[in-house]
Amino acid sequence: MSSQVEQLEAAVKAAISRAISTGELSGATPDTITLERPKNREHGDFATSVALQLAKAAGKNPREIAQIIITYLTGEVGISQLDIAGPGFINITLNRASQAELVSTIINAGKDFGQGNALKGVRINLEFISANPTGPLHLGHTRWAAVGDALGRVLSAAGADVSREFYINDRGNQMDLFGASVEAAALGNPIPEDGYKGEYILDLAKVVVTDNPAMTSLPESERHRAFREAAYAVQLKDQQRVLDSFGTHFDTWFSERSLHELGAVEHGLEKLRGQGHVFEEDGAIWLRTSDFGDDKDRVLTKSDGSLTYFSSDTAYYINKRERGFDICIYMLGADHHGYVGRLKAIAACAGDDPEYNIDVLIGQLVKIMEGGQEVKLSKRAGTIITLEELVEKVGVDAARYTLIRYPVDTPMVMDIDVLKRNTNENPVYYVQYAHARIAAVLRNANELAISVDLADFDSSQLTHDRENELLGALAEFPRVVAGAAELRQPHRIARYLEDLAGTYHGFYADCRVLPMGEENPTPLHTARLLLCSSTKIVIANGLALLGVSAPERM
Repeated sequence: MSSQVEQLEAAVKAAISRAISTGELSGATPDTITLERPKNREHGDFATSVALQLAKAAGKNPREIAQIIITYLTGEVGISQLDIAGPGFINITLNRASQAELVSTIINAGKDFGQGNALKGVRINLEFISANPTGPLHLGHTRWAAVGDALGRVLSAAGADVSREFYINDRGNQMDLFGASVEAAALGNPIPEDGYKGEYILDLAKVVVTDNPAMTSLPESERHRAFREAAYAVQLKDQQRVLDSFGTHFDTWFSERSLHELGAVEHGLEKLRGQGHVFEEDGAIWLRTSDFGDDKDRVLTKSDGSLTYFSSDTAYYINKRERGFDICIYMLGADHHGYVGRLKAIAACAGDDPEYNIDVLIGQLVKIMEGGQEVKLSKRAGTIITLEELVEKVGVDAARYTLIRYPVDTPMVMDIDVLKRNTNENPVYYVQYAHARIAAVLRNANELAISVDLADFDSSQLTHDRENELLGALAEFPRVVAGAAELRQPHRIARYLEDLAGTYHGFYADCRVLPMGEENPTPLHTARLLLCSSTKIVIANGLALLGVSAPERM
């Protein structure tokens, strides 16, 4: 199924190709044609600057090139007017009935409308939470739990084969401290000074001892390990439960330990050595990442033979690529900015293209405000507020939508008081209300026995400027989805939905959808109801990409 925009792009390409074949233009037909929505709708439904793009190769004035393209576009089905503006922009106005056929396209496509194939055949590993299994998921994890899941949905909608991965930091001293903290709580001893504190440690101790009452009687060295492993299993299961309740699901829970236990670190080192980027100095083994833009070379194995954390990073990347992934996306926290250069250098050292095979996104911090004050402390964790506590305050939909609607590379503030209000200043309510409002209109139409059947759709009825504006907004959806996938920016979906909701409310205010009083239903009512129905589908599809519900009633 090709969208209206794709059809128009194809028509412009064909016009340019015909002009080149006749010798009126020289050069090559562009691979892509950029079509923009003019801010002033009097300038048409679409505008393209392709004539300016072709000017140098053609050796002609852009306005002259635009006129040649228009000559070959004239008479194209669905186009009612073509104009040249400014230095050579081509403004395109579509036939209103042709534009309105989009309603049929959307309704026939249903849940598939907006999906494309730009990333078809591309296997993507999306790692969007990397956490220690030593406590509840906190606010930093929460942003990625929402944004990462939405990005996975958007990439899938663009045709990619996406595998969502959670990297478990289950190796190192923090695991021993965690186990010792739970063990101390279970035995009634003071928590180690550098151990983990918070009510959740006491809760974990109770669960661990209840499940394994004999554990407290084990010899000390055996007991340490038993408490660590038991607490790890319980805490990880709790993280999985919380993420499931948040609507975020992973295909793979990847253990850092497994890299070492299965020999992946040694394998990765040998692969990098084979590429010629490993060297030894001062008794240590290094990776020459500075050759590929990193600020310094990195140690893989220290002079005492111990492995660095960087050795896990290199092994993990190579492991992902050997599992068959074309692109590895890493979504990291604000304190990991220095990782961008070194991760890209790992890809280059492994013989990959760091501009294609690896993509590193950095998310900035989230601040929560309530009652005019910043909320910092967690009742359970004793530190920053947890994902579960945020959801308890505002609900899954409001939390997810708000976390997703901002670019991840900018800090954000969540105002709990705003998110609890059922008003238009609450963005998720504003979008969901538009969906529920349309659902109510369609229920009323059903009660009035008005046809909402495509067989009765007369596209020529939709001639009002508000209808045209709404159709134009709906036509943008596939392109917004494709752009969000290409740029790794799911917030574009949320902002689009808010604009679409506003456009729908404007249409509903100026165009009567249902007959008044004893007025008999007309083909215009049916056409407008079907336009409402197509809008409802697009809003639902957009919300689904964000993992947010589309309520029928509010």
